[in-house]
Amino acid sequence: MRRSMLFLPGNAPKMIINGNYLGSDAVIFDLEDAVAPDQKDAARLLVRNVLGSLEFDRVETIVRINSIDTPYWQKDLEAIVPKNPNIIMLPKTGTAHDVEVVDDYLTALEEKLGMEVGTVRLMPLIETALGIENAYFIASARKRVIALFLGAEDLTADLRCKRTKEGREIDYARSRMVNAARAAGVDVYDTPFTDVNDDEGIVADATYAKSLGFTGKASISPRHITAINTVFSPTKADIAYSYEVMDAIAEAKAQGKGAIALRGKMIDAPIVARAQQTIAAAEALGIRKEDL
Repeated sequence: MRRSMLFLPGNAPKMIINGNYLGSDAVIFDLEDAVAPDQKDAARLLVRNVLGSLEFDRVETIVRINSIDTPYWQKDLEAIVPKNPNIIMLPKTGTAHDVEVVDDYLTALEEKLGMEVGTVRLMPLIETALGIENAYFIASARKRVIALFLGAEDLTADLRCKRTKEGREIDYARSRMVNAARAAGVDVYDTPFTDVNDDEGIVADATYAKSLGFTGKASISPRHITAINTVFSPTKADIAYSYEVMDAIAEAKAQGKGAIALRGKMIDAPIVARAQQTIAAAEALGIRKEDL
């Protein structure tokens, strides 16, 4: 289950070697914005060595490479792919063609290395107006794409508006991203909440993102991980109700009934679907019915 993703600068060895123990479901080793041009080579080497020498058994490993309009991205992939990261994050993704270019390059690398094609998955980072409008085509461009990720800082600069805590300026982008991802059958992740000292703000922002349909949320600070994980985890009450729904459906089927009510409300297909999603999330967290 991928509720939280934590950005770690690729040129900060003390941070990235502890990535397995910071509480997030995934860590993003950043070779792009967090790394100055004169440090790109050193950061790439550091991340490659960390992936090759340390065992990340508690987290998924994601590497944000540089965008394809830079001279760095191919070197990033050539260094990182042999170390078998789980996911490559592609920044500044604006069109399906961007995905196709990187997917083709990944395929060639995997074949050269004797890896099964598609082993390394792809998460486009959408942070431009063009990318937002093309979100569905990006999400469905290639099978390697497993999720979309919204980057609000660059997006608001592109939109020529101010980035605020309240986030009303990205409401359209958030909704469009969720709809595009769900239509394409992939996950979708919300932008980080950048005030690392606002403990109430991160809870509110994560709760709002979840209400829109986001799968999870990224963070730039370990301080926010507990809040994100809590918000994007089902509560015991949610899980218990979901099992009640499934028990009621099973009872109706056994009695030959086409419909049944639970707590005074008819149980229809959307309620069943949400119950199944909640139970799947609970099981991914190791919570079983007998634990309630």
